[in-house]
Amino acid sequence: MRVLAAVLREFNKPFSIEEFDIGEPGPGDVVVMVKASGICGRDLVIWRGGFRNLKPPLILGHEIFGEVNGRAVGVFGAITDGTCQYCRAGKENLCVNLQFFGEGRPGGYAEAVIAPASNVFELPDSDFVKYAAAVCPLATAIHASKLGGVGPGVRVLVTGAGGGVGIHTIQYLRYLGAYIISVTSPYKADFVAKYSDEVITDREFSRKVRDVDVVFEIVGAATINESLRALKREGVLVLIGNTEGEEVRLVRPALTIMREQRIIGSAAYTRREVLEAVQLLHKGVVKPVYRTYAFKDVNRAYEDLINNRVLGRAVLVF
Repeated sequence: MRVLAAVLREFNKPFSIEEFDIGEPGPGDVVVMVKASGICGRDLVIWRGGFRNLKPPLILGHEIFGEVNGRAVGVFGAITDGTCQYCRAGKENLCVNLQFFGEGRPGGYAEAVIAPASNVFELPDSDFVKYAAAVCPLATAIHASKLGGVGPGVRVLVTGAGGGVGIHTIQYLRYLGAYIISVTSPYKADFVAKYSDEVITDREFSRKVRDVDVVFEIVGAATINESLRALKREGVLVLIGNTEGEEVRLVRPALTIMREQRIIGSAAYTRREVLEAVQLLHKGVVKPVYRTYAFKDVNRAYEDLINNRVLGRAVLVF
């Protein structure tokens, strides 16, 4: 099955817009006609060559929304085996055979995607861009909040608060009643302030904030050491992302040891959390923040993302 797609043929190089053979549907598969596909921070890491097990050519994209026989649908971004101990426990995000769209198989930067029918779910409305912009980051926030034990009054510091994950995370934290301290660039500070109790734009932000209960570390290597300095004794740092794909190094491991700080990895989200995110967006509890790009302008979208010119999520539309 040949479709028009944005193909990554070489890391750190522009995508090629071309016809590409994505294979044929097998038993139990459906063809989803893509209407909108979000660009995740994970996609940027892949584009830079940060996943050494992946080899081009690749069609990226696991935030896929479109139509099957005229029905508005979303696609769970990863395929799981459903049988391992984690899947059986409702923790399919930890599946030992997990395979993301855009990595193990062609993803959403294309006119159509072949997906197992079990990975496709119906949407409550056909605002595809809204869901492509915010379901993945919001489900990520839901999962991370559970890991961090976030509730009313908990002081949470969020790095990268103006990015695609961050801007939806701070809205969800407000919904939970947390006290939100956002770290972002000066360019995004005014907008981020709408959903924050404090906003910090300094690189050395630990000079301005201390003893937070929880850190949502979305940026990774560039900010994690400042985040640990700002974290209280027995505090929790939830490591959500590492946007540059660089090695994460603790400059002062003794600080984390002596303060008994915990660093917890947050592996995406479960299917149940995806459906929870869809309902929160449908009800307007969280407002999607995004910029749209025509599918063929994917290289301009990446240029804007790399240069920090996008507030919220970049979404490809078809």
